[in-house]
Amino acid sequence: MRSILTLLLLLLIALSAQAEVKQLDNAQLETLLAEGVPVVDIRRAEEWKQTGVVQGSHLITFFDAAGNYDARAWLTQLAPIAGKDDPVILICRTGNRTGIISQFLDQQVGFSRVYNVTKGITDWIARGYPVIAPE
Repeated sequence: MRSILTLLLLLLIALSAQAEVKQLDNAQLETLLAEGVPVVDIRRAEEWKQTGVVQGSHLITFFDAAGNYDARAWLTQLAPIAGKDDPVILICRTGNRTGIISQFLDQQVGFSRVYNVTKGITDWIARGYPVIAPE
């Protein structure tokens, strides 16, 4: 939890003139998926197994169960999927963690086309959208 708070504090301090993170609902997510925009599910493996994942999602855990993270390692895994000028969608359970990471990508790393699924996979499932078992 302390790591999450530290990251939040850094984000608030570093607000700069980067592109704004775009907040998505399920209909917008479905549209961007159809356009081929990559989705990165940042949850942990046990969470993927519990709910399933959006088909085609790239499964790259950001925070461990204790709230710790290795941003550099995560960015290395993200690099083949999306660069700073490429669109990328982030999804987690409810949109809280991806809200933090979206701001990090926008404000600290300089990504210009970050989309955050505001209500996460739980709302996607609740509204009857399909999920698959993680690979």
